[in-house]
Amino acid sequence: QVQLVESGGGLVQAGGSLRLSCAASGRTFSSYAMAWFRQAPGKEREFVALIGRSGGITYYADSVKGRFTISRDSAKNTVYLQMNSLKPEDTAVYYCAADSSIAVGAPSPKYWGQGTQVTVSS
Repeated sequence: QVQLVESGGGLVQAGGSLRLSCAASGRTFSSYAMAWFRQAPGKEREFVALIGRSGGITYYADSVKGRFTISRDSAKNTVYLQMNSLKPEDTAVYYCAADSSIAVGAPSPKYWGQGTQVTVSS
């Protein structure tokens, strides 16, 4: 089992940047693929980015490709989401997720954090 705690959300103007962090408990961090999802008010949760267990594979939603970067630090048991050139439509609660395998269109990951709010003003 793994527990996930997100941080780094906040209010930023359009065009600005934020870096989200997700700290994972336990000693098996490298056993989990990690992903970020988001949910805007009145909308369904959507996939944002994922990173493989070794960090060698990453995948992004088209809406964030070229602006967001997912990375992981195994020494710190932490996954990051660097968000640049933010847009008002990026406003959402961002969730970190973990599972032994994560793929777009696959069943929802097993472990989730509590979420962190990102608000982008125009």
